[in-house]
Amino acid sequence: MMRKSSELQKEDREVLLDLDNRSEAQTADIYGSIGNGSFIPSRYLSVAAADEDLHGGDASVMQSNTRSNQTVSQLGNYFRDGRTKIDFVLVWEIRSRRKRRGKAKSEVVCGEGESVPAEESSRSERRKAQLAQWRDKFVQNLESAGLLMEKEETANEKKTIHFLKISAPWDVLVYYAEELSLRAPLQAQQHLDLNTSAVVLKRLCVPNMMMESVPNRPLDYYTCAFRKSKMSRFLGSEERETYFTNTQRHRIVYEILAQTVYGKRKKAEVGVERLVNEGAYTAAYPLHEGPFQLPSYEIRLDELNQRQVLYYYWARWCKWYKYQPLDHIREYFGEKIALYFAWLGFYTAWLLPAAMVGTVIFVSGVMSMGANTPAEDICNSGANYLMCPLCKTCQAWNMSDICTMAKMGYLFDHPGTVFFSVFMSFWAVTFLEYWKRKMATLAHHWDCMDFHEEEERPRPEFAAMAPTMEQNPVTGVKEPYFPEKTRLSRMFTGSMVIILMLCVVIIFLVTVVVCRGIISVMMYRTGSPVLRTEAGTIANISSSVVNLGLILLMGQVYTALAEQLTKWEMHRTQTQYDNAFTFKVFIFQFVNFYSSPFYVAFFKGRFVGYPSNYGTLFGMRNEDCGPGGCLIELAEQLFIIMVGKQLINNIQEFILPKVKAWQQKRAFANFQGGEVSHEPRRWEEDYKLVQCGGLFEEYLEMVLQFGFITIFVAAFPLAPLFALLNNWVEIRLDAHKFVCEYRRPVAERAQNIGVWFNILEALSHLSVIANAFLIAFTSDFLPRLLYQYKFDNDLRGYVNFTLAYAPLNYTDYPMCRYKAFRDNYGNYTLFYWELLAVRLGFIIAFEHVVFFVLRAIDWIVPDVPESLELKMKRERYLAKQALAENQEALLQVTRPVES
Repeated sequence: MMRKSSELQKEDREVLLDLDNRSEAQTADIYGSIGNGSFIPSRYLSVAAADEDLHGGDASVMQSNTRSNQTVSQLGNYFRDGRTKIDFVLVWEIRSRRKRRGKAKSEVVCGEGESVPAEESSRSERRKAQLAQWRDKFVQNLESAGLLMEKEETANEKKTIHFLKISAPWDVLVYYAEELSLRAPLQAQQHLDLNTSAVVLKRLCVPNMMMESVPNRPLDYYTCAFRKSKMSRFLGSEERETYFTNTQRHRIVYEILAQTVYGKRKKAEVGVERLVNEGAYTAAYPLHEGPFQLPSYEIRLDELNQRQVLYYYWARWCKWYKYQPLDHIREYFGEKIALYFAWLGFYTAWLLPAAMVGTVIFVSGVMSMGANTPAEDICNSGANYLMCPLCKTCQAWNMSDICTMAKMGYLFDHPGTVFFSVFMSFWAVTFLEYWKRKMATLAHHWDCMDFHEEEERPRPEFAAMAPTMEQNPVTGVKEPYFPEKTRLSRMFTGSMVIILMLCVVIIFLVTVVVCRGIISVMMYRTGSPVLRTEAGTIANISSSVVNLGLILLMGQVYTALAEQLTKWEMHRTQTQYDNAFTFKVFIFQFVNFYSSPFYVAFFKGRFVGYPSNYGTLFGMRNEDCGPGGCLIELAEQLFIIMVGKQLINNIQEFILPKVKAWQQKRAFANFQGGEVSHEPRRWEEDYKLVQCGGLFEEYLEMVLQFGFITIFVAAFPLAPLFALLNNWVEIRLDAHKFVCEYRRPVAERAQNIGVWFNILEALSHLSVIANAFLIAFTSDFLPRLLYQYKFDNDLRGYVNFTLAYAPLNYTDYPMCRYKAFRDNYGNYTLFYWELLAVRLGFIIAFEHVVFFVLRAIDWIVPDVPESLELKMKRERYLAKQALAENQEALLQVTRPVES
């Protein structure tokens, strides 16, 4: 069965391309040479000492099962022998192509019936031959690395889909476990109570409806770095089939796949990622642990597979109020995804007190509306306050017309909102401090405390496009190199593009402002008393809807642009690429989402001027705040932008994955035809699923939400409540996507949430400054407070005090009133300057007090809990004893240690 390498490559290419007679049922070749259909090499670890251009030894082939010749019994995630686990699957598709009779030789007809020039067809054939050669060499080198392989095929008259199943034998797992410093169990320990609320409720003897016993919870161990020489001292080492978890096996096999050469190493033709990008493979993924649906027959809960457990106890909507099974998530998806869900759950739990306080503040505003003296003065003023026209063609109006808006404005501008903004400033930083503790606890619990990303390999795109090769100063290996000077030049050019796009956002903002002004004028010209009274509100709501549409449109455009810019900048590693991309997208989305609220909060109504000297923009008078003040307009904008974005995102997250999965399944069903001769096979079922989209969009959505509920919370106390409701939905949507609709991602290790934590810290500090300015300059809190101190504690006469008379040279409506602290000549009064001093003093005092308390919290609350430090010391002691050569030291480990 053995053939020379050159003959094998030639035959494999013929089988894979099959240019002439693919329509006939054929028997394809597969790597391996024993009866069960898998190849067991005589050497496992030769790749470690192989030359960088290793071609591998002689390859072997065997008969694969295709649908056209035989059926295979369903054995789960195993080879056909029923014993060898499948750790990874590589998939590629080969289309059948033939020449059509009667056509000129200058044209070739594709399988779809399209005629293409012979030259183009020749290039296509050469490309396919190149991809086949790469696959041949890649598989040969995987054999040399010690991996077991078995191939399956599904074919029809148009194309053949090849599934290459890969498994790592024991010796390979042991070798790479030590290379990757996987953690090995030394001693079992009691499970941690990861939920603080559960601990508190247990101490108070209060029933906990959120607690639920989830079967097959992974055991918790004291661990140390894996050593092959100390194998006998690790728990469970005698059980080779179950010693390494499935995620550890996936991680090891993926490490081999990522490092295996398929062409010339000098050209960085290395790794399965680049093969997928080049089109040699259409997919590469580990398998799910069976179906997620529960079986129709009765089954014990501890007999459910991991995917079924996650679906039944986590991904279903009826579990919205239950704790997340974080240990199960980590066991199935890896630490990086588990940390995202841990952070999302922790953030959602902390939103509960913020939502409760915000709701109480809002309700208190509703209940105290009747005691709002300024609003009562406005409602009872009748024709006492004749207000100056709001536009050139508008008429004068009575202040009593805005009675309703004045009362509504009090809901968002009363002393309780000031307290709430201070509360949320403390909440934001305290939340981050306790998340650091939680993060440290989880990192230790999941054995990632000392994890540091290894020297990263160059990205496949970087390797393919880098112009030169240089020696890596760390590894000493020649790698693709891109001149740093050229990269900095490109990054500078990219930053100019970013600034240009930010200017486009500002232009759109100005457009929305002008649109709002036009709508207001149109409402006034209708002559309807109702429309005239509510003109500002109608204009603000309609322009906010338009603004939301522009925000979402520009977000999509800029994300695509940022991706192209980041690729063009040629970042060497995936981490550098991700950080650069994250920074670009967040900066743009920050300006995109927050520019309009910032304008309303800090700029609108500041440059209006006064009668006979109004400020203008493009010939239109500058905007003034509406009858209820700027805070109610800010609340309207926040509600439309924040809640509207959440609704649209949730609809997209619910529908789009289902549509993509339906398309995948439909395409595969059309490929299979009406007849299916065997039970569904796991690798085929997973191939129908959607490729995992990663966590970037999920983090970005939550971080933008965090900004909304902290930066502008003084104007919208209900923001945390809407965020809480959204996050309850978000957790189940994301859980359902990962369990039911995504292919299983490769488990990645991580000890924190990365650059997103730094962004959250920056937002929390920005929120303190923003809320200080919001209270000082946008809210009426300080003007009322100063008036109470100087004139009347009950605010009697406050409305009249805040209204100035039009200057004497204003003849359109003499003696009309407008809101400002000015005299009859348009100059600022002494009260304005006193108020300005109070405002600046408040900002300084607010920021210093809040930041001082925050530093005190940071100092009082340690990043690593004391109990965790003791556990870490205990684990280090056990590791030292377990790895000691002295057997007597090992015996001491087994003695019970009193806490």
